[in-house]
Amino acid sequence: MDILAEKKKAIFESTLELIKENGFHGTPMSMVAKKACVACGTIYHYFDSKDTLIAELYAYVKKQMADAMFEGDDEQKEFKDRFYHLILSHCRFYIKHPNTLYFIEQYINSPYNNREPVKDNEQFQHRMWDFLKQGIDTGVLKPMNIHLLGILIHSHVVTTAKLYFSQRVKINEEDFPNIVQVIWDGVKNHSD
Repeated sequence: MDILAEKKKAIFESTLELIKENGFHGTPMSMVAKKACVACGTIYHYFDSKDTLIAELYAYVKKQMADAMFEGDDEQKEFKDRFYHLILSHCRFYIKHPNTLYFIEQYINSPYNNREPVKDNEQFQHRMWDFLKQGIDTGVLKPMNIHLLGILIHSHVVTTAKLYFSQRVKINEEDFPNIVQVIWDGVKNHSD
């Protein structure tokens, strides 16, 4: 990784941590610069505004999530096996990256979510929609609105990660396959 990419990554990772601690409004660019150990001018070299930083950060974390989820995905396997792999990987990604979970939660519930989508984020969405559409088209998944299906699956994953972090319910590694089974049972097509 070159020095410029390292600085940009430091800015993203610092922003994630600060937003988890302080929210969007409580995280000025000067605070990000200090946390990332870069000059304010460096941040403005990459991002012309805080809004641009937030939008690109969202695309950055969605790409990280997609890479983690689809790593090791084998299109030759049965759809159910692929579904299990993707959803387990999704859960584990959030457990490993709690700052990302809290950032995404804040982002989707903020005015940022209603703005023009970033191209990289659209690529992630299309990859997931293509996967889910394949399941619907082949009759494996319930025939329903693909966007609603994706939201329902994602909400289960988010709830699982939040429970894990809150420690209100003890969740062990052995519990994750059972959680994915419950999600699968809810979205699979029972008409066969």
